[in-house]
Amino acid sequence: MGAISLKLPEDVLEASRRCADTLHLSRAAYIRRAIERMNRQTEALLRAKRLAEASKKVRKESMRVNREFAAIEQDPDA
Repeated sequence: MGAISLKLPEDVLEASRRCADTLHLSRAAYIRRAIERMNRQTEALLRAKRLAEASKKVRKESMRVNREFAAIEQDPDA
């Protein structure tokens, strides 16, 4: 496992210590979990952004197909 050194403001350091104590974790474990959680949130945000971009790329074609299906439903013999 790699190691990093962090310089945190005293208030952030104290808050993380209190929160870690509340959860019966070491401060290092608490910070590790916080980083893991932030990584998951960031990855989810990036996935959502990529999905929205892909959706915009295919929107025009999807609307064309929807119009064709709508026309068939209105007049199935056409």
